[in-house]
Amino acid sequence: MSATPFADLSALATHLRQELQTKKFILLYAYNGTGKTRLSTAFKDLGKNGDERDTLYFNAFTEDLFSWDNDLKNDRERVLTINKDSRFFAGLKELEMDNRIRPLLNRYADFDFRIDTDEWEVSFSREVQNGDKLETVDDIKISRGEENIFIWCFFLAIVQLALDGAKAYEWVKYIYIDDPISSLDEHNAIAVGHHLAQFIGRKDHSIKFVLSSHHSLFFNVLWNELREIDKKGFAPHFLARSKKTGEFTLVYTGDTPFFHHLALLQEICEARNADELCTHHFNALRGLLEKASTFHGHQKFSVCIKKTEDDPDETLFGRTLNILSHGNYSYYEPTKMLPETKETFEKVFDDFLDFYPFNKALLSEAPAAVAAPAATPVAASAKTES
Repeated sequence: MSATPFADLSALATHLRQELQTKKFILLYAYNGTGKTRLSTAFKDLGKNGDERDTLYFNAFTEDLFSWDNDLKNDRERVLTINKDSRFFAGLKELEMDNRIRPLLNRYADFDFRIDTDEWEVSFSREVQNGDKLETVDDIKISRGEENIFIWCFFLAIVQLALDGAKAYEWVKYIYIDDPISSLDEHNAIAVGHHLAQFIGRKDHSIKFVLSSHHSLFFNVLWNELREIDKKGFAPHFLARSKKTGEFTLVYTGDTPFFHHLALLQEICEARNADELCTHHFNALRGLLEKASTFHGHQKFSVCIKKTEDDPDETLFGRTLNILSHGNYSYYEPTKMLPETKETFEKVFDDFLDFYPFNKALLSEAPAAVAAPAATPVAASAKTES
């Protein structure tokens, strides 16, 4: 597919608006640093006309509409304050937002909240086990990951109001969503992507959507879901920017999204290269090995683990990976791997890449094992039987 060039973000945003005259959804994949957030702002700015707006958007600036008051004097009543001057909260007082947000939040979190529309603040609580009783702890400070998911569900509740034609949001013609939640693990990338696609794929509205992400698995899920919802109204693209010229390009993805296992591979490599390997990445690594072994006709993922002299039956690393991939790991509160655990992870991963010579162009700043694949077999059966 040929690339369509654009001199700047304004030209690109104008093109997206033109494309939405005939399409319902535009899906963009781009690496971090390409300019996705600035593109969402440029798209929104094109819809300004005096005090009038036409775009409801979610990007990095959306989180800035909320800020913590940690009650530094008494250290008791911690609340999340709301920027009451933003159009984002136009229907907050009248539309019972608590009841609209709560069923969405319950999909992802175990804490509760209360919105004070007089003070423009949100307080949080959680039930904890105390002996034989459950007790409610009020005015807690939730984690940064929990805060992000709360804001995301707040936004989804507003999207629902816009789709329903609520008067407070009848100005919305376009909704632009840029990277709704960062650092998704495999399971939750699928869950959030599926939920979002079904949420916005309703047939009873005229609002158009632009969705952009650097998360390859999330992009892959949305690609499949939106294509099933409306194949003719769906336009998926890869977005890139030249470091030399600053020019932006769009390339239509055609009829094939990323393969699932390639998406996993890219996510692991990105985390490793950024020194951000966390315990939940064991789930992704196991998923990658399972997909590779299934493709080659094997029943056990351990065939993708290299035999060693002190582990001739590849049982040690297989059992280690099996145990570590079944931990209760959360992407809302990611925990970095300990050095010993990281060493095990990287050995299994590097040996896998040695054996399967993936295209290094797929992997940004890939480790040396990808750049120079070795011929050493991971498991003899994997090479002779496949």
